[in-house]
Amino acid sequence: MVRYDLPQDRIPEFWYNILPDLPERLPEPRDVTGKSFEILKTVLPTKVLEYEFSQERLIKIPEELLERYLQVGRPTPIIRAKRLEEKFDNMIKIYMKMESYTYTGSHKINSALAHVYYAKNDNARFVSTETGAGQWGSAVSLASALFKMKAYVFMVRTSYYAKPYRKYLMMMYGAEVNPSPSDLTDFGRELLSKDPNNPGSLGIAISEAVKYAMDNGGKYVVGSVVNSDIMFKTIAGMEAKVQMEEIGEDPDYIIGVVGGGSNYAALAYPFLGEELRKGEVKRKYIASGSTEVPKMTQGIYKYDFPDTAMILPQLKMYTIGSNFIPPPIYAGGLRYHAVAPTLSLLMSKGIVEARDYSQEETFKWAKLFAETEGYIPAPETAHALPILGEIAEKAKKNREKKTVLISFSGHGLLDLGNYADVLGFNKK
Repeated sequence: MVRYDLPQDRIPEFWYNILPDLPERLPEPRDVTGKSFEILKTVLPTKVLEYEFSQERLIKIPEELLERYLQVGRPTPIIRAKRLEEKFDNMIKIYMKMESYTYTGSHKINSALAHVYYAKNDNARFVSTETGAGQWGSAVSLASALFKMKAYVFMVRTSYYAKPYRKYLMMMYGAEVNPSPSDLTDFGRELLSKDPNNPGSLGIAISEAVKYAMDNGGKYVVGSVVNSDIMFKTIAGMEAKVQMEEIGEDPDYIIGVVGGGSNYAALAYPFLGEELRKGEVKRKYIASGSTEVPKMTQGIYKYDFPDTAMILPQLKMYTIGSNFIPPPIYAGGLRYHAVAPTLSLLMSKGIVEARDYSQEETFKWAKLFAETEGYIPAPETAHALPILGEIAEKAKKNREKKTVLISFSGHGLLDLGNYADVLGFNKK
């Protein structure tokens, strides 16, 4: 078999929360402005804020949310990449958790549904959020449509113009999409007055989305980094755990890409948490990112603001600075300046390893993957593919076959123009 499906009637009924299983207590957020905690209480859905600090390991998924998960394509399959395995002389077995099979084409819908559901339960007038590549914005837009709420999306200005079809997808779902920095907030207007061509960043877009929710009676929905968002997304890892057991495989490596950390953590944590409870981590956990935004390999583990305007509480995480303006690479979802606090803690302990790869290198891997397996990965997803080469080389050297589980976080069908620019298709 090359495809392993989990029947819909076996969809996981619980999210997994890693907080009680971490090797040490997660450092508390800091309110250095004296206003940040009150802002959080105002803009975040009540339940989301409650789950952010919960020490409960398994949290029941509401029935209405389970219905929406089924509606948008869950459970997603695991697919074995046998043709790619042949490229590596069959020294590794590659299993891909295909989050690209959801309606919006990525893992983002897993938490977007939960955030919007809880915002609606708080009787919010609307939801606001940021987006880089447009995957998160698309997910929030669909979730809002399904729960009959209005969504306002602040899209990093570079991506707004580089990825027009993501913008159109959000609009199809009824969202209002604005390039960030925008003229909808004081902060955005201030930045544009200094530099009308400001390319934007996820940190800026977060600040604008939070400010817009504060000023207009909405709720802000956060797409990565925080523990509650990761927890909502662990439905993918919970599914994968059952699927791998049924396949009869126990992965030696679990790999994936990190923008803020929720995609990789969502797949890895249900596996890692079990090992942490046993007191011995045998698997290798490797997360990858972009050399253009090297937060994991060159970042410092310290307290920093998650947003550029310094509205939100400081979090302890690997960071290259909340004021960092990344270069306009096409993997927009990787342009965030920091790593999720839980993942940062695990990286600081050496439990999770980090890699960074350039856009040029990863796009070549994306083309190889497409030619071999027939599937177009998102530019973000492609950044995890070079790890396979590293694992295969090591397996061949040691003459020991290894099994890899990878989070295939999204498809790249709306990113073909970006691939064409980098790979030179437009010159032919």
